[in-house]
Amino acid sequence: METTTNPSVSGSPGATTKPSSEDLKKKLTAQQYHVTQECGTEPPFNNAYWNNHVAGIYVDIVTGQPLFTSLDKFDSGTGWPSFTKPITKENVVEKSDRTMGMDRTEVRGAKSDSHLGHVFDDGPGPGGMRYCINSAALRFIPVEKLKEEGYGQFLPLFEGKK
Repeated sequence: METTTNPSVSGSPGATTKPSSEDLKKKLTAQQYHVTQECGTEPPFNNAYWNNHVAGIYVDIVTGQPLFTSLDKFDSGTGWPSFTKPITKENVVEKSDRTMGMDRTEVRGAKSDSHLGHVFDDGPGPGGMRYCINSAALRFIPVEKLKEEGYGQFLPLFEGKK
């Protein structure tokens, strides 16, 4: 399994431009490129964040756009990171996906147009949603690094939380 702790390809939080395909191939691992640019899927239970329980946020590996928080992450038993909702709905795009003989809803990064995963209506809580996301499409930023990495505006979300 290839993983990376390198900053997002864009190098800045929430970049507005997607790097070229050539730049992405140079900066992403083969698995990250396959998942985000070729609509691939990584193996369940064999990826960076399925079992991550550290407080922080998950950003788009391509643009650095904030996507999900650990506060909305739950163990779905699927082997992929699962979230009840995105940080903000505007940061993700949902598209119909009829591949693989199924009718699903694909989740893509709003700025990167990268494949992130799929959303299903079998999640917990009042919203009942399960955003099943590939770790390879994400970069995790722990709470203690939010300010230094330019995501300090998200610190209040974690105040008083475990």
